[in-house]
Amino acid sequence: MQSWFAAHPLIAYVVIFILLTYVYNRVFRVNQKLSLLKEVMLYALMALGSGILLIFQHDKLPIIQCLLVAVGLMLLVRVRYFLEARQKRRAAADSAKRR
Repeated sequence: MQSWFAAHPLIAYVVIFILLTYVYNRVFRVNQKLSLLKEVMLYALMALGSGILLIFQHDKLPIIQCLLVAVGLMLLVRVRYFLEARQKRRAAADSAKRR
């Protein structure tokens, strides 16, 4: 996988940028909207950071794999929250039936 991404740097850059954007939007984004100029500046800086991470990826550091692990852990947390909410709804429904 590492050698394939080294052979295709444009694809590696796009994958890094997409994963980085996803992690930012799910973890670090505040609830309030930013102005358009701040949004453009933020994504431009993320594009620059993705370029730096691409250099690290090209130097044989597992950047894409680490971002994939981060996204996988975020998905596990979302599934856990979903299952806990469903369990609470069932418990509330069961206690309402007993009354």
